[in-house]
Amino acid sequence: MADGEIFGILGPNGAGKTTTLEMIEGLREPTDGEITIKGIPVWPDPGRTKELIGVQLQATALFDYLTVREMLSLFGTFYSIFLSNEEVESLLGAVDLMEKERAVVRELSGGQQQRLSIALALVNDPQVIFLDEPTTGLDPQARRRLWDVIREISAKGKTIVLTTHYMEEAEVLCKRVAIMDRGGIIAIDTPKKLIEGLAAETKITFQSSKEFELAEFGAAMGGLEIRPVDDGYVFYAQNVQESVLSLFDSAKRHDIDVENLSVAGANLEDVFLHYTGKGLRD
Repeated sequence: MADGEIFGILGPNGAGKTTTLEMIEGLREPTDGEITIKGIPVWPDPGRTKELIGVQLQATALFDYLTVREMLSLFGTFYSIFLSNEEVESLLGAVDLMEKERAVVRELSGGQQQRLSIALALVNDPQVIFLDEPTTGLDPQARRRLWDVIREISAKGKTIVLTTHYMEEAEVLCKRVAIMDRGGIIAIDTPKKLIEGLAAETKITFQSSKEFELAEFGAAMGGLEIRPVDDGYVFYAQNVQESVLSLFDSAKRHDIDVENLSVAGANLEDVFLHYTGKGLRD
């Protein structure tokens, strides 16, 4: 990964995203293979790379009755760093929390606590920062505010590795993404190239009045692969007009009513479904 790159890891629950980060961060020893950060092996002595990385876990234990400023000073001492007032203010400014420096942690909103967690991951001026689902549980406004923080950190040359459940987040933030399933990476590239790899310009979803044999129905539509999704079906096509007409023609011949037809451009979530055949939250 290059300096300043934001690299995303996507996958359903249980795919191995957090476990992978924990091995890279030196929190969980791998059973095989080699992990290096900036050319330094993480194992068998993970202490060698601790000063190079910053970590924001899915759930960071914060002290409810310490102020934001006190939390930063405390985390600094974990690295034998005694932050000056200017350094604390610089960290607070980086995550847009200057107005909350005297507030105790329990008074912060969910989004503010997440931004504080990122500030804590920056106290040792790391070269690589790991963010494990940093925006989970946040409202859309707080999520986008945190996106701005992540972009600004990346602009300073920091490499960021993040896991996320949000497709839009990965498309907006990440230069490259890896899709994981069952502990392995099954695809890795830029979001744009992964989407182009579907070889389909449009996604067509619909519901039907009754169930049908997918393979038979797809064959009747010229060999298009139709998959069940949510409470309906989806397929991908290059020529939307021709495909929709074929759909209605096949439905008529099979005595099926097509309902709630929707046509949209393919996106990163479609890539995920293509490779894993499941939704992100399965």
